[in-house]
Amino acid sequence: MMNTLAQFWEEKLTNHRSNQDAESWPQKKKQFHEQRGNKVVRMTGVGKTISQREINKQETEVEYVLGVSFLVKQEDHFYQEEDERLHQAVFYKGKLIKDKEKPIPKEEMREQKTSNIIELTPVTEDVRFEYDRRESVRYAERWWNDVNPAYRHFENDNCTNFVSQCLRAGGAPMRGHPNRATGWWYQDDDWSFSWSVAHSMRWYLSGSTKGLRGVELESPKELLAGDVICYDFEGDGRWDHTAIVVEKDRNHMPLVNAHTNNSRHRYWDYQDSLAWTPECQYKFFRISSSML
Repeated sequence: MMNTLAQFWEEKLTNHRSNQDAESWPQKKKQFHEQRGNKVVRMTGVGKTISQREINKQETEVEYVLGVSFLVKQEDHFYQEEDERLHQAVFYKGKLIKDKEKPIPKEEMREQKTSNIIELTPVTEDVRFEYDRRESVRYAERWWNDVNPAYRHFENDNCTNFVSQCLRAGGAPMRGHPNRATGWWYQDDDWSFSWSVAHSMRWYLSGSTKGLRGVELESPKELLAGDVICYDFEGDGRWDHTAIVVEKDRNHMPLVNAHTNNSRHRYWDYQDSLAWTPECQYKFFRISSSML
């Protein structure tokens, strides 16, 4: 069955003149690149089976991850964007009859409903550190589609955990243990809400005045590699996703790495995501090494 899926996607990714695949996410991503004046020179894909089950004697359902690599030309510059999405395919008597991207469940709540973590801590407690953006980005590039066994992995919502690991790799100091509602920390097999939950990290970065903290910026163009973007996809006040900036494109716009739908050098606005809506809100955070 994976051979059939491989042939299915090889045709779709290499037949640039076909309109039959206009609604697939690789084609949508290609269209967004063209709207920004870029050219997708080549798309290549690879699949990995997650599960397979018989619906009945004639039908079989397969869940798999489709990873697509996009070679993008922007002016005189080339870069590679990579994206992985969960898919569900249905076969009837061995023939592929349906294939669709499967949405990732909305972030699981691993915290109390009221935990907007806004910490206005006394600046007399000096927790200085030098944020190494290069190391943070190096970590994001190494682990964008892999799991570091030193940390817990959350199957359906690992985005904030991944960004926290990147910040930690850049030298951000942990504090607050063992209170999960305080600070930003990971120790043994326990962690703060702000380490693993997008909503809590957004509010922690806004409120922290020592150690790891974020300075809110007005424009994505102001972000640097190693900075953080938070996403409220539905504009309902519940922050859903976190990504880390790893590079800037030729228009000085950020490209991000992220988990959950594993992504590398993805354009920052996420308009090619199933989760995105026109009501989407963003917060742009400069990760700061110094005290207020």
